[in-house]
Amino acid sequence: MASMSIVAEITDETNLALAYAYMPISWSSGAVLGPMIGGALARPADQYPRIFGSSEFLKKYPYFLPCAVPATFSVIAWLVTFLFLKETVSSPTLSLSRIFRLKGQKIAPVPKTSNGINEIMTELPDNEKPVPFRNLLTRRVLVAAGNYASLSLVDIMFRAIQPLYFSTPVELGGLGLPPSTIGNILAAFGLLNGIIQIFFFAKLHDRWGSKTTFTTGIALTIPVFACFPILTALVRANGSVTPLAWLVVGIQILFSLSISFSYGSIFIYITAASPNRASLGATNGLSQMTVSLCRAIGPAASNSLFSLSLKHHYMGGYMVYYVLLIVAGSSLVAASMLPRHV
Repeated sequence: MASMSIVAEITDETNLALAYAYMPISWSSGAVLGPMIGGALARPADQYPRIFGSSEFLKKYPYFLPCAVPATFSVIAWLVTFLFLKETVSSPTLSLSRIFRLKGQKIAPVPKTSNGINEIMTELPDNEKPVPFRNLLTRRVLVAAGNYASLSLVDIMFRAIQPLYFSTPVELGGLGLPPSTIGNILAAFGLLNGIIQIFFFAKLHDRWGSKTTFTTGIALTIPVFACFPILTALVRANGSVTPLAWLVVGIQILFSLSISFSYGSIFIYITAASPNRASLGATNGLSQMTVSLCRAIGPAASNSLFSLSLKHHYMGGYMVYYVLLIVAGSSLVAASMLPRHV
């Protein structure tokens, strides 16, 4: 959410959509590299016995490498951000560099007026001051945050269940794919997602508008979820993953790219819903709170429903997909509440 605030603070309404089109580059880079790293480095003693076969540590901890490599990237990203990212807030009360130099030093008190309000804040015009939290709870903020939450719920449920479905044995209702193949599929999605977002999001957004772009992305999750039972029927009928089944996997991946279009659109709604630029951080924070709840509930709910559907054969083992379709439909209802014009 900090990145959303930074982008909003350095852009205006003429180039905001274009800026958000470039944001998926970082996400897509991780979506490409992450699955490849996970698939290539998981269980290295088994995959590369000549190199790691004698390592008792990697035999005991087969997922150490795919966890250690991303952790290293996180440390590098933190250092680059700390050293080179410029502050975008016009009047920050405390900078990162000052925070890390406070050890052993006394913090100088911030000057206050007789009313207890920071002099820095009183010098700013009213439209540049952060509004109180209760003033954020307007309809446009709540509708934008609610749609961001519903989008995140649909997205995280799909992202959680997709690799689980791919790895589940054919006889249980999945595709029975190995980790390396799953990693390559997810990496292909990440690569396509980045390319399509960069070259098409801004154009589609300018042509369709924020609401139509967002709603279309949500609507296309319905065929995305419908691909799961179709794949199950195809694989069970043939006993293996046929070329036709791979075609359905490709269609599912292409349709799922639309979810990123919805993210770009809802980011614009959230930015526009903020009372002023000084309140962008609070508005994004409120939105992220709802999203975090959905992202905590979504994977547990979808994976548990998937297991229960297969174990007890609810609705022929397809109960989880009916629930996913209901969630997508509910998100469409929420999308209808967004204003036509941002």
